[in-house]
Amino acid sequence: MPIYEFVCNKCKRNFEKFVLSVSSAKDVKCPACGSDDVTKQFSTFACRSGSGSPSFGGVSGSFGSGGCSGSSGFS
Repeated sequence: MPIYEFVCNKCKRNFEKFVLSVSSAKDVKCPACGSDDVTKQFSTFACRSGSGSPSFGGVSGSFGSGGCSGSSGFS
């Protein structure tokens, strides 16, 4: 159950929404103005590898040191 980032096309505000499924992302409304004219934004994630260094998108800063998805640093 991911948290998606959206932007309202009416009032231009950015907001996040906890969405139960991809199909329910179609029913999202802007919390500021109530418009259903919203666009889901592309967003990335970060996690920590075993060494404590940040890892972005599953690729660690030093290859082979382990990332979110295994010892290779790649998904």
